[in-house]
Amino acid sequence: MNFDVVIVGGGLVGASLALALRETGLRIALVDAQAVRPDTDAWDSRVYAISPGSRAFLASCGAWAGLDVARLAAIEEMHIFGAEDGPELDFSAYDAGLPELAVIAESGRLQSALWRALADEPAVTVIAPVKCASLRLTPEEAVLELGDGKTLCASLVVGADGGESWVRAQAQIGVDLHVYHQRAVVANFSGDIPHRGVAYQWFRGDGVLALLPLPGARASMVWSCANPWAARLTEMSAAELAHCVTEATGGVMGELEVITPAAAFPLRLQRVERLVAPRVALVGDAAHLVHPLAGQGVNLGFRDARVLAEVLAQRGLETDCGDYALLRRYERARREDIAVMQWATDGLQKVFSSPYRGLAQLGNLALRIANSQQQLKNLLVQHAVG
Repeated sequence: MNFDVVIVGGGLVGASLALALRETGLRIALVDAQAVRPDTDAWDSRVYAISPGSRAFLASCGAWAGLDVARLAAIEEMHIFGAEDGPELDFSAYDAGLPELAVIAESGRLQSALWRALADEPAVTVIAPVKCASLRLTPEEAVLELGDGKTLCASLVVGADGGESWVRAQAQIGVDLHVYHQRAVVANFSGDIPHRGVAYQWFRGDGVLALLPLPGARASMVWSCANPWAARLTEMSAAELAHCVTEATGGVMGELEVITPAAAFPLRLQRVERLVAPRVALVGDAAHLVHPLAGQGVNLGFRDARVLAEVLAQRGLETDCGDYALLRRYERARREDIAVMQWATDGLQKVFSSPYRGLAQLGNLALRIANSQQQLKNLLVQHAVG
């Protein structure tokens, strides 16, 4: 089975990359260990803040139109609060000249929309569910052996297979890993006060707490906190959790009621030695992990997919899409964006989680200064929405 590009990992980023490449004339295969899961009516605890840039990219892939608009919620304003009831930093789509800052979408429904678009796309061969067995890289091609005995030959293999990337390990690309000893606890709630399209974030002594708007008087919580407190939150009864989050959020949505039980995910900062190797490129979590306090992890991944698709589509007379010099264009185009987001999120996490009160006060001062400078706020928004 011969292809130009084989994408390993059919998650949000891998699936979007396959769709973005569908009109390039390249032979595309998407390999995933799981079969597609259908939508359910239940609310998904894991949601993403999709930036306008990512939304446009997903629309160009043919996936955004497959989402139920009744399950989407726009963020029109964001209020960020410093440590110890510190200053407030406000962002407004209206002030930035935008229709919205982001749109909240459920992870499972995004995944289903992408896979439905793939099912209708003859230019992409989906091979799932199947695991990868071995990857052999030669100067001429990449040879991927699957667990079912099939062998795929390609000019380029893309690792879109998550933070524990198998492709990255096979390509011997090194990783610098920092464990935060924190977990992101997620759950959905209904309230008795409308959110009016406002997202909230609090830098607290016990972590970073965010409340993101869902359709109706509903909200999704992300509480990034130390492992012991995360364990306590996931062990609470629904009534205890609702009361705890109502108190922690100052009742901005009134009395909360749990819609989905709490779940927790470990948090890490992960930098890769390089984004490409001969016949290999990394995208999404395989290429970077960031702290979720800015809600930009999946948007970074979509920007990876968008840029790699553009590089391959604009390769000109280069017939080998796994050529190392070509792949280096992708790496150079993505390095700064990734580094800035990792530096910013890691810096904020360290400042506001430090046991030294002076650092938190310094962070509060930075929020106060930023909030007084509309041009600076607009620059931050423009970077985040791309």
